[in-house]
Amino acid sequence: MLAGPTAVGKGTVSAWVREHHPEVWMSVSATTRTARPGEVDGRHYYFVSDEKFDEMVMRGELLEWAVVHNLARYGTPRGPVVAALDAGHPMLLEIDLQGARQVRETMPDALFVFLAPPSWEELVTRLVGRGTETDAERRARLATAKVELEAAAEFDVVIVNDDVRRAAEELVHLMKP
Repeated sequence: MLAGPTAVGKGTVSAWVREHHPEVWMSVSATTRTARPGEVDGRHYYFVSDEKFDEMVMRGELLEWAVVHNLARYGTPRGPVVAALDAGHPMLLEIDLQGARQVRETMPDALFVFLAPPSWEELVTRLVGRGTETDAERRARLATAKVELEAAAEFDVVIVNDDVRRAAEELVHLMKP
């Protein structure tokens, strides 16, 4: 399980793992937000309507879900995770802090990894540099990031994302028996 603040590089680290370690099963989250440029439905996220998300919640189809940055809902579909576990695959769930806390309740034996930025300044630079959010969205994400950074002690391992390849390899190493 990989979590960390906004713009820390969770998606970038996960993409590196996906490209270089195809043996690692990657969960795909559902979200009610719109796709960013280059994102593919079913690969990066399942982009669903609010109505579809409500149905998934009511049917118990999500392992965890949360409203993130007071903007959109994200959740991890339960079925694929259970199937991957049953098949014995090393797996990676990329989720937010709220989701990690929910999963800890139902899967306490999972390994919880917090991805941290090298510094607050670097986190701000990364968020501003990607240019995918409005000023209001950036302010909301940075406020959330401050709270999320304080939760690092809740995790089993903290990996500093100062180099994507190194951080990804450390993460994969932790998944191996």
